[in-house]
Amino acid sequence: MTTARSHEHTNIKGEVDPRDLLQIGRLLSPEEVLVQETARRFVEDRVLPDIAEWYEQGVFPKELAREMGALGLLGMHLDGYGCAGTSAVAYGLACMEMEAGDSGFRSFVSVQGSLAMFPIWAYGSEEQKGEWLPRMAAGEAIGCFGLTEADSGSDPSSMRTNARMVNGDWVLNGSKMWITNGGIADVAVVWARTEDGVRGFVVPTDAPGFTTNDIHQKSSLRASVTSELVFDEVRLPADAVLPGVAGMRGPLSCLNEARFGILWGVVGAARSCYEASLDYTKERVQFDKPIAGFQLTQRKLVEMALVVNKSYLVALHLGRMKDDGLITPAQVSFGKLDNVRNALSVAREARSTLGANGITLEYPVIRHMNNLESVFTYEGTNEIHTLILGQAITGLAAFR
Repeated sequence: MTTARSHEHTNIKGEVDPRDLLQIGRLLSPEEVLVQETARRFVEDRVLPDIAEWYEQGVFPKELAREMGALGLLGMHLDGYGCAGTSAVAYGLACMEMEAGDSGFRSFVSVQGSLAMFPIWAYGSEEQKGEWLPRMAAGEAIGCFGLTEADSGSDPSSMRTNARMVNGDWVLNGSKMWITNGGIADVAVVWARTEDGVRGFVVPTDAPGFTTNDIHQKSSLRASVTSELVFDEVRLPADAVLPGVAGMRGPLSCLNEARFGILWGVVGAARSCYEASLDYTKERVQFDKPIAGFQLTQRKLVEMALVVNKSYLVALHLGRMKDDGLITPAQVSFGKLDNVRNALSVAREARSTLGANGITLEYPVIRHMNNLESVFTYEGTNEIHTLILGQAITGLAAFR
């Protein structure tokens, strides 16, 4: 881990930057700042001008995948096979900027890199890696991750999807639910029961018997594709299985990677809400002065600023621990649990400062607030992360 730090954000002594109250930018290396600024420019140029329309229409512009790939944002924390090989902190900063645009874009980056590419990179054969990872890193192939089922969410070990050997081939049957990117994916990493326990399979989505059904009428994560995956006697070659892992350790390790991106990403959503509130309240005049000049509004702004800065510090600390090889799943749960619920509280507080304007898509707040309701639940519910931490603290499991 580099110890050089960027002084680009240095303020004159005594001045306070309301958008970086603790000057956390000073803790970043020049390389990390470059990644952050690259992701931020992409969001400003390619996401923010159209995100309200995409959200309202319920679409994700998959044509931007290649642009994200060209910037090195897909699988960026992996080494080789066309991946950028950045630090965990750099990956986190990119997730933060993507989610400052919209949770749907951070979800796309997380699913592509941490849930679809990571298991192939970590557990796949050289043939699987060579076939898929370069194309996925470039955004030429889109991936999804099939673990959750309609009746198997927080307890994925109770999955019903199964794979059996028939004349030297695997035959896959079952279904997966709430799968991000499912309807636009070229490849799915699917976890299924076998005679030897849970195994992961690399499944091209054009395989006969593989179909998807997109989930509509969502009020959250609308600028994201969410689908059901259905497997009806899907026949796969023997080498479709991920050879490097068996059991629930495989999918859970992938979830841990994705949760790390989330604990960073939601800081961006919270920051976006806080900054929208700060700008609005300084311009909105009532009783002959900006409402930012009233005590109750200032209390709200201060609370939001405190939460955003503390959550950013938690994310950065956990990122440094991950880069040093010291982080544990329980510590990732700490960040996911606390940063998500804090981001949701910021979004709700920001919404109140905007009054009626706060419910329109002219401002980002209601969109972030609705999206965060999904983030609060997926990749481990708030309750599951509470129990993970409870077990870490007491040494006693309370899941059953």
